[in-house]
Amino acid sequence: MNRLTPYAAFFMRLAVGGVFLHHGIQKLHMGIPAVAGFLHDAAGIPFASIFAVILIVVETIGAACVILGIFTRGWAACMAVEMVVAILTIQLPRGSSFELEGLLLAGALTLMALGDGPLSLAVRFKKPTV
Repeated sequence: MNRLTPYAAFFMRLAVGGVFLHHGIQKLHMGIPAVAGFLHDAAGIPFASIFAVILIVVETIGAACVILGIFTRGWAACMAVEMVVAILTIQLPRGSSFELEGLLLAGALTLMALGDGPLSLAVRFKKPTV
């Protein structure tokens, strides 16, 4: 194993978290009603307002946690589910390409496997093993 391998999680966290955060801030500025309207109209998703809040939370709070390396596996799992749903309900029915969603899905799955990594805030809170 390469001696830099443990730090791969750091770069993946920055990339995946950064993209999700950017999109989350956009949704936050649009507002819950606008995001819910898109979800309802474009994908026919029921309870669109609830899912709009969930999307905004995952893409802002979750992305910030991923960037910092806090609860990375859990938030990455939420992001992976979000990307699967986006591909299946938005991109494929429209016949649109899903390169971005596919890359974010792969990145989220990678973070689920790698976890926080050594360059994270979570390392500071972990109890040393004896």
